[in-house]
Amino acid sequence: MSRKLILLIGALFMAFPFWVMIATSLMSHKQIFQIPPAFYPHPLTWQNYLNVFQNVPMIRYGFNSFFVAALTTAGQLMFCAMAAYGFSRFQFPYKNQWFLVFLVTMMIPPQVNIVPLFFEMKTLHWVDSYAGLIVPGLFGAYGVFLLRQWFNGLPLELEEAARIDGCSHWQIFWHIAIPLARPALVALGIFAFIGSWNSFMWPLIITQSDTLRTFPVGIAALKSSYRDITDWGALMAASTVSIIPIVLLFLAGQKQFIQGILQGGVKE
Repeated sequence: MSRKLILLIGALFMAFPFWVMIATSLMSHKQIFQIPPAFYPHPLTWQNYLNVFQNVPMIRYGFNSFFVAALTTAGQLMFCAMAAYGFSRFQFPYKNQWFLVFLVTMMIPPQVNIVPLFFEMKTLHWVDSYAGLIVPGLFGAYGVFLLRQWFNGLPLELEEAARIDGCSHWQIFWHIAIPLARPALVALGIFAFIGSWNSFMWPLIITQSDTLRTFPVGIAALKSSYRDITDWGALMAASTVSIIPIVLLFLAGQKQFIQGILQGGVKE
């Protein structure tokens, strides 16, 4: 069996759940529960999508998810890039030890930090607010690691030439390092956006009002404790709508995403 055939079979296995989700969203209630199960909606019905947008504030959930994910991504790109450039180019006491501390934080499960982080947000009066949703995600150790590896691979001669021309550290960082690190920044941006968009546990804990719910929390509210009560067609329709933005984002930046991951992970 050739490698391409193996990869094709693997791709089909991974794509099958998405097909079931989309197909179910276009089925009537009777089709969804028929035996044997149907994997193709016939006839097509858009009623599930109409029900979702009529009964659930999908536009509000979408705005919240996009607003939180966009600001979180922008914050990670900015703060991680500055920290990574500092670790790559500057010399300061215990530099390697501090970087090791950053790497160690990647091994800590995020669930461990939820309780102390919630009390911190409560002290700052950020519970049930956009600040509580956004600020904890503005920085990530993985972003520092990825960008530091990329900055380590940039030629020092470029920065030395800029310094001779009178450029400051900030000008070198902004006009030379950042443009050259664009593939790595795109990769990190996609990771950060998808991670924030799909985040469920933290928005569930920090939000209390329906007006601040994001897509994952809002969609979870559609799921009942009993199979016969849950409107599976509407649930699959809402899930399909929620994945469209991240699929489009990945398709738009996939070339630079792959380049950033491959090159940023091996440069020293």
